[in-house]
Amino acid sequence: MEPQIDLEKERLEILSAFKGLLKATKNRTRQDTAYIRKAFDVAVEAHKDMRRKSGEPYIYHPIAVARICAEEMGLGATSIACALLHDTVEDTHITLQDVEDLFGEKARRIIDGLTKIPDVFDQNTSIQAENFRKMILTISDDLRVVLIKLADRLHNMRTLESMSGEQQIKIASETKFLYAPLAHRLGLYSIKTELEDLAMKYTETEIYRDIQLKLKSTEDVRNRFIRRFVNPIREALNKEGYHFDIKARTKSISSIWRKMQSKDLPFEEVFDLFAIRIILDTPVEMEKADCWRVYSIVTDFYQPSPDRLRDWISTPRANGYESLHTTVMSPQGKWVEVQIRTKRMDEIAEKGLAAHYRYKENQKDDSKFDRWISEIRDLLENPDVNAMDFVEEFKMNLFHEEIYVFTPKGDLRVLPVGATILDFAYDIHSDIGNKCIGAKVNNRLVPLSYQLQNGDQLEIITSSKQKPSEDWLRLAGTARARQKIKSALNEERKEIASDGREILERKFKQLHIRFKSENITVLERFYGFSSATDLYIRIAKGKVDLSKLRELENVNGLIQLEKKPTVNKDKHELDVYPKINKKDDTIIIGEDFKNIQYQMARCCNPIPGDPIFGFITISEGIKIHRNNCPNAEHLQSKMAYRCIKARWRSQDLVARVAAIRLIGIDDVGIVNKITEVISKELNVNMKSISFEANDGLFEGRIHVLVYDTEHLDILMRKFEQVEGVKRVERYDTKED
Repeated sequence: MEPQIDLEKERLEILSAFKGLLKATKNRTRQDTAYIRKAFDVAVEAHKDMRRKSGEPYIYHPIAVARICAEEMGLGATSIACALLHDTVEDTHITLQDVEDLFGEKARRIIDGLTKIPDVFDQNTSIQAENFRKMILTISDDLRVVLIKLADRLHNMRTLESMSGEQQIKIASETKFLYAPLAHRLGLYSIKTELEDLAMKYTETEIYRDIQLKLKSTEDVRNRFIRRFVNPIREALNKEGYHFDIKARTKSISSIWRKMQSKDLPFEEVFDLFAIRIILDTPVEMEKADCWRVYSIVTDFYQPSPDRLRDWISTPRANGYESLHTTVMSPQGKWVEVQIRTKRMDEIAEKGLAAHYRYKENQKDDSKFDRWISEIRDLLENPDVNAMDFVEEFKMNLFHEEIYVFTPKGDLRVLPVGATILDFAYDIHSDIGNKCIGAKVNNRLVPLSYQLQNGDQLEIITSSKQKPSEDWLRLAGTARARQKIKSALNEERKEIASDGREILERKFKQLHIRFKSENITVLERFYGFSSATDLYIRIAKGKVDLSKLRELENVNGLIQLEKKPTVNKDKHELDVYPKINKKDDTIIIGEDFKNIQYQMARCCNPIPGDPIFGFITISEGIKIHRNNCPNAEHLQSKMAYRCIKARWRSQDLVARVAAIRLIGIDDVGIVNKITEVISKELNVNMKSISFEANDGLFEGRIHVLVYDTEHLDILMRKFEQVEGVKRVERYDTKED
């Protein structure tokens, strides 16, 4: 029997959640309150019979999304009302016309933008990419659509527990792949880090929990250290009469894990687990001077590291971020990052563009962010780009790091790290890009492939004879430049193809062959080209022997060629799909799966005990990958329609290859001790072993045959007990 639902209690809880939302909405007028109230009433009525997967009333979700918009993004009444209504047009009887009649044309536009973007996961890659493209289209239309969509995604990630395991991994992978970089680009740092952490919680659960526990256990020591570090600064600032706030911010779990991976460090050696933030309350005209004054106070007490000073106050980042960062040495011998900024800067850093727009009213110049938006528009306006390419190019455009370069007249331009001369030329104008033959950097001639450095001053050299070539795509780093190069190449191809078409028309006339699409298709097959354009281009370049046309049979102006049996490359894929039911099927490793071959992926070598999934390849059956394989995020977010559940058969005892890395102090006989562990103590077979010593340290890589993760753990624990071995870890064979 189903438990009774207390509707009256629920009604009161919903009202209390709504009151919480109103409280979180800052600076609202009476009209704003009435407007939000109306949206709430409409949403409650529309969703009244709906429940979420967790069993709670559906209306909790729109209220939570609206609250994120109000509290964490600082958005206004229109956005909050639209967040309350964001699912009504898609899921209930309410139409866009109803929205316009009740809430106005702006609200209709925003809801329309939100309705066009269903959750991106679909059975088909191109639909998934197309939906993402639609969402980005709305950036240039109304930024609030994307901000509300991010709030919606954040609440879905916070409540992901009620979904099935497979859905959790798919949604988390997609969040990491698209939504977290987007939040970063829009300057929503706290939302970006929370999305990354939540995604990691589901895709790399073990590591996430491990770091979480370590952070908790070191919390008290950290807090004591912070108090002692901050005290002298606090006293000095009070003495100078500043109004300020000092916060300590612990690094997010995902960024600690990134640091551990990129620098190859254990948790204990990550030095910047937290940063100290000093937030000044000071008028706009005093901001820069006051921040530098505080910097000088901090460095009176602690020695700064000269190469770790970041001045984003003089040159803000493209997403509006302003702050002064320095890393100083504490008396305990630890490096500490100190961030100095004002209240206004802090709000822009926390709430990103929502705050940027609020402050922008007072500024004349258009910001770098507006330039980024216009680059996105350029990308979107190109009709030749397919949706998948667009997502790739867009991700490239979400650059994290930037460099600052100057034109000959001293104008500042911001480009991504790794940008080349071509990127700079196209950043100025597409005509300059198309005609660019090189540049003078700081008065020295450099080639197109030169990578720009911070502070370079550039003068582009052009020639009217220059034309873009395919090689340029390799040299360009920004999406804008690549897009312009592709467009120019397409134009050129069209011109060459049109010449080739004329040559073919003349030849057809001579041989009394009609110029019809059926005949062109026959020629494509006869000469082995994939499209008519390729055929025309090759004809124009003289690479096609048109005298062979006489070999073809001509019946009343139509040419024919004997059918050759063709091999369908994708036959395997077409064979496999109909046999699989994605919802119910699970591959059980060790048992036959519907006569479809499957094998272990070489990139991550899964062994029994690893969480795994299957991926349908085009011609090699199904490959089994570990859930934390380096390729898993890409496969599960962009090609989810090809992924299938898989698990190990419990009694499946087959020895499989696992790769282990050992790091330690180089010592006589260490290799002997390690091989002894393998051969004597555990009777494990070794496939390969290699050791490298450098400056007193050694790194060993061993491939062993083990039965499952438990077996592997025992072996790794034995290695840890060997004197001189400091770290033992499993690694992906892709690195070899």
